[in-house]
Amino acid sequence: MADQPIPAIANAQAQTPAAGRGQRVFPAQGVPTIHRVNRLGLWTLYMKEVRRFFKVQTQTIWAPAITTLLYLMIFTVAMGQGGRQVLGVSFASFIAPGLIVMGMINNAFANTSFNFLAGKIQGTIVDYLMPPLSDGELMIGLIGAAVTRAVLVGLAIALAMAFWPGVSLHIAHPWAIVWFGLMGSVLLAVMGLFTSLWAEKFDHAALITNFVITPLTMLSGTFYVIHNLHPMFQAISRVNPFFYVISGFRFGFLGQSDIGSSNAAVLNGALYLGALNVVLGILLYLLLRSGWKLKS
Repeated sequence: MADQPIPAIANAQAQTPAAGRGQRVFPAQGVPTIHRVNRLGLWTLYMKEVRRFFKVQTQTIWAPAITTLLYLMIFTVAMGQGGRQVLGVSFASFIAPGLIVMGMINNAFANTSFNFLAGKIQGTIVDYLMPPLSDGELMIGLIGAAVTRAVLVGLAIALAMAFWPGVSLHIAHPWAIVWFGLMGSVLLAVMGLFTSLWAEKFDHAALITNFVITPLTMLSGTFYVIHNLHPMFQAISRVNPFFYVISGFRFGFLGQSDIGSSNAAVLNGALYLGALNVVLGILLYLLLRSGWKLKS
């Protein structure tokens, strides 16, 4: 026993950096090894979420494309007969951009509304809370994965619609397609994270989907122009942020929109969505930082 080192001395020796050439040097105890942004951890979280939905891509990517094509077929048959035109294009070409971005935002919401909720129900929430990731990094990783899913769904729907008779997806303003597509996806991803924070069971998430997301999506001008509505309902539609996502995305393809008669009106809608996402992102960050319904 006399030749064994004293524990305090052994610990001190273990914490002493190795001076030998080729030996790994460890930082002293209490000295942080991750500075500013944990890039590796952020990338790992992002790839984990992408691989999660990509493993079931038939359900998460291709099934929404089939569902959207069914919407296109039903509404074209029901309302697009007789060469009907809206905003100077065929009815099928009018509703196609709205259906594309509707599929994108719905799947962005579905992706993030599952994250924390499943963890809380299954007892695996520590998988999100224990890694050395800041609240901002956690939020960015989850939103980034949801936006990736939304983009893949949008591409799948656009590819299917490119071969659909009577649909023209000519691009008039690429910036509008990118901006409104991304801003809409981010908006719904943030709303999905709010939902997964608040919800305690899957019924709660379904409640938000059925009574908030679906009505706002259907009443956003996807299948009609709001100029056909009563002035009061036009004013209500302009409060709905989904209206700007749908109409702005459509403007990118058709060069026309029911947001307003000028490009300035579309730009105002773009700025409105950007500002709204910033405000909601700050609120979400503060909730994550407080640990509301996650750590308490």
